[in-house]
Formats: sequence, C-alpha cells, structure tokens
Amino acid sequence: MSPAEARLKEVPSGMTEAEWTQRINLAACYRLVALYGWDDLVDTHISARVPGPEHHFLINPYGLLFEEITASSLVKVDLHGNQLSKSDYSINPAGFTIHSAIHEVREDAICVLHLHTIDGTAVSSCTEGLLPLNQTAQFVTHDLAYHDYEGVALDHDERPRLQRDLGNKNHMILRNHGTLTVGQSVASAFERMYHLERACSMQVHTRMLGPTAYPVEEAVIDKNNTLFGNADRAELRSTRLVWPPLLRKLDRLDPSYKT
Repeated sequence: MSPAEARLKEVPSGMTEAEWTQRINLAACYRLVALYGWDDLVDTHISARVPGPEHHFLINPYGLLFEEITASSLVKVDLHGNQLSKSDYSINPAGFTIHSAIHEVREDAICVLHLHTIDGTAVSSCTEGLLPLNQTAQFVTHDLAYHDYEGVALDHDERPRLQRDLGNKNHMILRNHGTLTVGQSVASAFERMYHLERACSMQVHTRMLGPTAYPVEEAVIDKNNTLFGNADRAELRSTRLVWPPLLRKLDRLDPSYKT
C-alpha cells in the first residue's frame, strides 16, 4: 500500500471507523452531485446520520462548493443545531431545518438529499407534479410525497408539516422549490435522486414535444409499482450494484474526497 493509499484509509483520532466511513460516503455523494451538474453554488444540502445511538448527523460546511467537500470537512451537528465538530464554517440554517426534521422522526432515513435543479424545480412548480409517463418515472411515483412551499425554510415550526407530508415515502417534491430523497444509506438516497431527477428531465422534454404523451396502461403501472416497491431489493441494488462503480469513477477522477 502506498503512503497516499494509507492516508485515505486512515481514521482520524477521536473518530470511530463507522463515522469515518460515513463521512467518506457522504463526501462522495457531494462530489457526485457536482459531477452530474445538480449543485447550486453553495446552496442545497445532503446529510447523513452518524452511526450510533445519538441522532447526530453530518452536513456540508456552508461556504464550500460541493466539488470541494471532503470527509474531514463535513460538520457534525445534533438535532438542536449544535455543531459538534470544529469547522471554520457554519451550516446552512435552512438545511438544518429540513434535515433535522427528517432525521428526528425517520430512523430509516440515514441519508437525506435535497436539490434545486432546473428540471426538478420546473416539475415542482407545475400543478400536475411528476407523472408516471415512462419507466424511469415509475421508479419514483409509487413512493412520492409533496410538500407545499412556505418560503425559505428558516422557521422550525415548518418541521412537523415536513414530517407529516413525507410520511413513510422516500421521494419528495418540495412544491415551487426542488426535490428531496431519503435512503437507508447514502447509496440508496443518491440512486433515488438519480431516478427522480431523470424522471423530471424526461417529463420536461416530453412536454416540450407537445401537449400529449403516449399513454401507459394502468395495469403496467401497477405491475411496476409492485416491482419497484421492494425496499430491501432496492437497497441491495444501490449498495452492491450501483454505489461501488460510482466510487471507482470518483477515484479515477479525484480521490481527494476521502481526505
């Protein structure tokens, strides 16, 4: 093992191996969001719960681009917003409102991912929302919630409504705002967002072609709902099939996310 490889595997003092692994995965997610062009300057946010009994979670330092995020730069906070790790940066207050709300009530929401992409926000601003127009959309629409816009999420009083509207769903369209996914791992939250964002882009492009789309039979939609609704199968797919090659892609491009 080279010195560089040894450094990438090194766990900082005072940190569990489980937390360091989670930091690496979350930093990778930030880099992938930037790579796919889903970032929004220093805004939007992704969080991941730190393994352990406390409801502590990691989130980005407010002031770094997503392409700059590293495992060690992520900020650890508790559900009251107290920063538990040293950083030259604070955290996005709107990000704390949204992510703390979900981490507080969803034990299975290990990772929460929120974006403001052009196509995702376009669909969120349309009355019809996301429609099951194609196979990709049907990965999502059976498991999709909506939350009405209340302004920039600075008011903690909004959290109970976020919690209520998300319920047990894993995809959410924040009306007039953007998109959100949750997952039992960083991998599954990312893959869900990949499908949600592509479905939104496909719908935008389909609508540009004309007022109607070729219909999909309800029986086919129901069939796919059953197939795609298997959460355990989806988690295995994300963690074992999708995430490892994405990490290899990042390692080829720039492995500094692990530092």
